[in-house]
Amino acid sequence: MRVLNSFKRDYTLHLMLVPALLLVLIFSYYPMFGFVIAFEKFVAHKGFFHSQWIGFDNFRYIFKMPDFWPAFRNTAIIAILKIVGNLIVPIVIALLLNEVRQTFIKRGVQILVYLPHFLSWVILAGILKDILSPSGGIVNELISALGFKPIFFLGDNHWFRFTLIASDVWKEFGFNTIVYTAALTSINPSLYEAAVVDGASRWKQTLYITLPGIVPIIILLATISLGNVLNAGFDQVFNLYSPVTYSTGDILDTLVYRVGIVSAQYSVSTAIGLFKSIISFVLICASYGLAYRLANYRIF
Repeated sequence: MRVLNSFKRDYTLHLMLVPALLLVLIFSYYPMFGFVIAFEKFVAHKGFFHSQWIGFDNFRYIFKMPDFWPAFRNTAIIAILKIVGNLIVPIVIALLLNEVRQTFIKRGVQILVYLPHFLSWVILAGILKDILSPSGGIVNELISALGFKPIFFLGDNHWFRFTLIASDVWKEFGFNTIVYTAALTSINPSLYEAAVVDGASRWKQTLYITLPGIVPIIILLATISLGNVLNAGFDQVFNLYSPVTYSTGDILDTLVYRVGIVSAQYSVSTAIGLFKSIISFVLICASYGLAYRLANYRIF
């Protein structure tokens, strides 16, 4: 009864959710019925209901594919390292910005580090290919000037994974810094005043006041990010990788693209996608469970 009364009181707010809810149902939930393709020998002109049902044969096939497990391993490694980098670097930048007292310098730096977040990977891929080019790229020109051999960052398996992680952190750390900068503003200024009276240096204040003050938000974001362990970034990898770097750069999403779109093996690609989705769902549930236990975070 209380819920009904609340709904009647705020029905206008609920009505505002209807358009967004419809979009989610149409574009996110309705397509999920297509997962049945993973259990069929799907033929496009026959459709879902007339294609041959083959059970788990597609899953047995993908587990034997020579490209599947390397792509799975690459996905996990790249995603985990991205998560770590996008936790550590924004924290460090937020702490450094917190020490800047000139407002115009602080705002200027924030604007500069935020900008890459708003650029698509199509644009950034072109920029990275130019500046990382082994012949004429500004980075390799500098390396050569220091007496070292040029590095083919986007064509060398030893460097490609590092390039993916570093470029993703560079693109996102400015935007992620916003969260930690906001968390820093919630720390009671009287704690710093007391520390100054006690003779604590800026480093001691950071170590014993600032960092403990943002630990809850760090734990929350770290645990929630566990749900993205198998999301290594299709847009970035697709625009930067090549067959030469498949061994260290190929991920599940790009494998799905090649198998499903390029080779038209719709059933196999759907099986790979469903396998990834199931694992991601388990990880998301686990991450929210940890967030609730460690940071008292609830989604409702």
